[in-house]
Amino acid sequence: MIEVKNLVKRYGSHTAVDHLSFTVEKGQIYGFLGPNGAGKSTTMNIMTGYLAPTEGEVRINGIDLLEEPDEAKKYIGYLPEMPPLYPEMTVWEYMEFCAELKKIPRKKRREEILSAMELTKLEDRKNSLIRNLSKGYKQRVGLAQAVLGLPEIIILDEPTVGLDPMQIIEIRDLIRSLAKNHTILLSSHILSEVSAVCDKIMIISQGKLVANDTPQRLEQTMKGVATLNLEIRADKKAVQRQLQSIRGIRHLSVKEGEEEGTVFVTIEEEGEEDIREALFYACANAKMPILSMQSVKATLEDVFLELTSETKKEDQRVEESPQEASPEEFKETEAMEEEEDVRDL
Repeated sequence: MIEVKNLVKRYGSHTAVDHLSFTVEKGQIYGFLGPNGAGKSTTMNIMTGYLAPTEGEVRINGIDLLEEPDEAKKYIGYLPEMPPLYPEMTVWEYMEFCAELKKIPRKKRREEILSAMELTKLEDRKNSLIRNLSKGYKQRVGLAQAVLGLPEIIILDEPTVGLDPMQIIEIRDLIRSLAKNHTILLSSHILSEVSAVCDKIMIISQGKLVANDTPQRLEQTMKGVATLNLEIRADKKAVQRQLQSIRGIRHLSVKEGEEEGTVFVTIEEEGEEDIREALFYACANAKMPILSMQSVKATLEDVFLELTSETKKEDQRVEESPQEASPEEFKETEAMEEEEDVRDL
């Protein structure tokens, strides 16, 4: 449905989107994640034709967005972070205005508007002034204009921002219902919401794509740093000596427990092997009772923080490290300097 190739957007010396490439497949809900300033909104604005890229290509259903923008935009419905609403209009007037902008034939407009309003549950608000609507209903109006004309692709930038928990649940249910007949690209800062709704997740950091997979697989990539917390009745040195030989332990930390005669152990697991059984037998054989054992699994939040922080560290290293010239470049520069010295003489 959507194909993005080597997308670049620069604002002066700042690169907001850095050679971004990905594909959005038909009939799925994609989550588009990234910290503030990562380039999410810029990418969405380029994909919907609101911004021109510095470099790169965007194809919608095989149509080049830059070469045939009107044709490509027919397949897209877009809800920006700030819905483009006119508060002095009624909901029906606004929908008629949007239908005209989308060039929906006059004979079909009423039917299409009613269909969009039914989908977003706005029928009982069609004669209300937009300025008098609650934040949740205003968001529904923004969604209604996005789905007007039943575009195959719906792009939603922070659709639940500023909503209360009940309104978030309503919008989330609405997105699920839209997914039955549409491909959806959803940007959000609420990671639990993205994990619950989306089929696939793309994570962007510093304008670069750092992950693109299902929520389950992304969480599995962090299994190697899953953590076990244990409380053991034993001596600190005895615990270290007994557990350090167990395979699958990446890092072992032992400190005195709150209760006298106990220690608190934190273990970072390595690989996918479950070491809980080996820990139990090692402690049992040494007569060191395990009072509690808790497994802390990696979450989508952990994956997000790990990937985005790693990208920032890499970029900082590149910025801070001096650029050394190659031997060839050094010789060429040296020869040019000697030539300039000769001319000065």
